[in-house]
Amino acid sequence: MIPLKTIDELIFKHSKLEKELSSGALDNKLFAEKSKEYSDLNEIIENAKKYISFENDKKELEKILDENSSDEELKNLALLELNDLKSQYELNEKKLKLFLLPKDEADKKNAIIEIRAGTGGLEASLFASDLFKMYEKVSHKKKWSLELISISRSDAGGLKEVIASIKGSNIYSTLKYESGVHRVQRVPDTETQGRVHTSAATVAVLPEAEEVDLKINEADLRIDVFRAGGPGGQSVNTTDSAVRITHIPTGLTVSQQDEKSQHKNKAKGMKILRSRLYELERSRIDEERSADRKTKIGSGDRSERIRTYNFPQGRVTDHRINLTLHKLEEFLEGEVFDEMIESLTLQAQEESLSNLNK
Repeated sequence: MIPLKTIDELIFKHSKLEKELSSGALDNKLFAEKSKEYSDLNEIIENAKKYISFENDKKELEKILDENSSDEELKNLALLELNDLKSQYELNEKKLKLFLLPKDEADKKNAIIEIRAGTGGLEASLFASDLFKMYEKVSHKKKWSLELISISRSDAGGLKEVIASIKGSNIYSTLKYESGVHRVQRVPDTETQGRVHTSAATVAVLPEAEEVDLKINEADLRIDVFRAGGPGGQSVNTTDSAVRITHIPTGLTVSQQDEKSQHKNKAKGMKILRSRLYELERSRIDEERSADRKTKIGSGDRSERIRTYNFPQGRVTDHRINLTLHKLEEFLEGEVFDEMIESLTLQAQEESLSNLNK
């Protein structure tokens, strides 16, 4: 049960914001901030008011049921209304609990997505390319901006590794469940016997950290410059423009050589390093908070197999929520991507609620 004091505070806050917004005394920046807060509260305020009035409404109906003078028809109507009231109360309570759950401060951030070919050789690199194309299509449909940071191609048009920045609205909250091992089962084009091969690619989604989120001490960095190398070891250019940044305290290393400018390579490398360090710190705090429980979703464990794409059967299965969609082609086109994400988000919320009730 949610303390009524907590719900009273929500209702009071909503009323206060309403007065402030209609006063005309706020500057543009503050008005935008308060409007967002008011809009968020607006979605839940009716539930809050009904939750508060539940006990009084229940007593009134129970009074009718207990009175000897009440006729049977009135009692039957009161009983039906009481059952509806109790069902509505449970629904309101669930919605309010979801609203009151601690917010992940990273959810509203942009994201850096890293895709790497795993086991399976050439076929794995082709699958990594397919995954990247899928995220490109999802980004296009959602009007997100996707910018390549670095890319390493394999033979036959596959990808050994690709790192990209995705910007837009609530990117990390949508993509964070993509972190993990994605497995594909299909017959490769090079397979003459028609046998199904299994290969994998690893996806890591990191909230894009700004300088205000994480200060990196220059003294903690070792920066090496070297000549960029192309396919087969050939030199891409004749200047030492490639940059390798090592964060000495953690041992994290980022290499960047896509740009011809050393300055640009360093800037891109720092963007990746900052996000990896930010996620490392978030993971450490999260592990401390949840040392006594396991979470099925959102752990971001890259060794965890999260999804299988089975081409012969035309299905995609998410193993964390045991959801199978027989729409593999549509999924890879970004058409039913939201259906999977909504199910994962719902499961994560249910899990958070059950932990809140423990």
